[in-house]
This record gives sequence, structure tokens and C-alpha cells, in this order.
Amino acid sequence: MVYDTAHKLAEELKASEEYVTYAAAREQAMENATTRALIDEYNKLQIRAHAALISGDRENESVKKLQKIGELLQFDQTASAYLMAEFRLKRALGDVYKILADAVDVDLGALEG
Repeated sequence: MVYDTAHKLAEELKASEEYVTYAAAREQAMENATTRALIDEYNKLQIRAHAALISGDRENESVKKLQKIGELLQFDQTASAYLMAEFRLKRALGDVYKILADAVDVDLGALEG
């Protein structure tokens, strides 16, 4: 059954280098309350900034704040490692989604950023 295979894939993903690296980096980054708060704000601003950019508003306050917080996070080694690990994990998940969608001829264009 396809659900059994999906559960096996989930186990493989959880054991993958991308996830293991992400989980370790996340744990380390979230130990510091300030770093955790900045990452939380960064994630919220990503959504707002993305919406603003889609609407063509490049001067939106969320876009500016996102850039400033991103610059701050780059100087924090644990935060930077976490964000890079998160990016690699999301890229791997995106690749898996694409493989699955291609197998059944489904367009995932609406999910792409």
C-alpha cells in the first residue's frame, strides 16, 4: 500500500543526513533565548516579506526588517548553521515532492516560491 511506503519514506527522511544535521543545529540554536527570538521573528517576517514581494512591494517594512535580522543572524554561528541546515532540509523535501508529483503528472507550481 502507498501509505506504508510513505511511512517508510518518512523514516528514511528522519534518518537522513539533512534532517539529523538540521535537528542538531536547531537544538543548539534554540538553547539561546535571544537567538531563538530572532529566528522566530525571522520566520514570521519571511512570510510577510514573501507576500509583499509577490505583490510588488519591495519597499515593505517586513522586507527591510527581514534583511536586518538576516544580517544579525549571519554573525551568530549557531543561528547561521541552523538556517543553512533548514534550507538544505527544505530543498531535499522539495526535491522529494517534485519526484512524487512528476510520477503522477501533477503540477506543483503553486507551491514553489
